[in-house]
Amino acid sequence: MIKIPSSEITLEHVYLSRREFLKQMGIVTATSLILSACGAKPAATPETEAGEAAGLTDELGDPATPYEAVTGYNNYYEFSTDKESVAPLAKDFKTSPWTVEVGGLVNNPKTYDIDDIRKSFDQEERIYRHRCVEAWSMVIPWQGFPLAKLLKEADPKSEAKFVRFETLYDSEQMPGLSSPWYVWPYAEGLRLDEAMNDLALMVTGLYGKDLLPQNGAPLRLAVPWKYGFKSIKSIVKIDLVAEMPTSLWMAAAPNEYGFYANVNPEVDHPRWSQGTERRIGELGRRKTLKFNGYEEEVTSLYDGLDLRANY
Repeated sequence: MIKIPSSEITLEHVYLSRREFLKQMGIVTATSLILSACGAKPAATPETEAGEAAGLTDELGDPATPYEAVTGYNNYYEFSTDKESVAPLAKDFKTSPWTVEVGGLVNNPKTYDIDDIRKSFDQEERIYRHRCVEAWSMVIPWQGFPLAKLLKEADPKSEAKFVRFETLYDSEQMPGLSSPWYVWPYAEGLRLDEAMNDLALMVTGLYGKDLLPQNGAPLRLAVPWKYGFKSIKSIVKIDLVAEMPTSLWMAAAPNEYGFYANVNPEVDHPRWSQGTERRIGELGRRKTLKFNGYEEEVTSLYDGLDLRANY
């Protein structure tokens, strides 16, 4: 099992103390931060300074992105292509009751109630960098559990090579599903060894709270060394399969979106340079790190693989 640096795992009582500190520091709306991420005039960043002072950082020492920005600036096309419209459109999204079906090439298929998932798997906090293919990024304190634990319980058969994930399809709650440009429901996939990597996290919350609908409630994936669209939201189905699954983005634009989607500053997207990124709340841009800074943990997964051809 890959060892997660202690700085990425925060005990609950320490986290709650930090939250209280942030509250006392007067964390407020992050609208100005959001605008700066969209290319508007950058504003001052007292929220970032507060997070840094509280010690809520990733293992590289970068402060967590303010809660209001994490929950107010979202890519979630099932609701809207406008990042700041997702939260209001998703505010009444029903996340209970909710079930997740785990099946396919496994010896122990099972349908989980979301409450059983929360109780069955010990929840922990991990502060991960989140890098969007659109060249912006955040640092987010997630709560969840390693995907590997769920897969081990399902007991994959020897012929299982990939994991396919599927998002809820509910056109009554998700107005974006009327878009004809995509093949719904949203689907994503990982190679089985990628899915078993300890960094791959099933997420149930952030900043010590349950996930909000705009962040993919009640259950989503976080794969921090890959571009954000791989971290599928509002999961209802997980299948172990023999063949590489086709994701929504692979089907929509195969020349732009590959299966792997590893963060790689050496391979540009046709529309976005990947050499640098704008961290929400910061002035200017910073260099993008290979595998989003998790090179030590995941490089071995891709030994011998041409990362330029397998983007």
